[in-house]
Amino acid sequence: MVKKNRFSEPSLLILISLAEKNRHGYAIMEDIEKNYDIKLGPGTLYGAISRLEKEGYISVIESEDRKKPYKLTDEGQIYLTDQIKELQKVTSIGLKRLGLV
Repeated sequence: MVKKNRFSEPSLLILISLAEKNRHGYAIMEDIEKNYDIKLGPGTLYGAISRLEKEGYISVIESEDRKKPYKLTDEGQIYLTDQIKELQKVTSIGLKRLGLV
């Protein structure tokens, strides 16, 4: 099995945003800022969106207006689930080693 490249934090946050519902770029940016207090610049956001789209983790939905809404693909949902489980494992070990659990 080929190991997929890990994505940076912005990409993970984009996938989490799209796990809730389909969104266009600006709505993704607003969701991330509201929930994580992280402001992504347009270059960071659209660079990450482009990489996620190339990997097949998100796709564009047909739209009547200028906005390009994105949706999480089945492959993207599987990838996101795996990444969250891995983060939980890392966090759990870290908390134990710090004596916080």
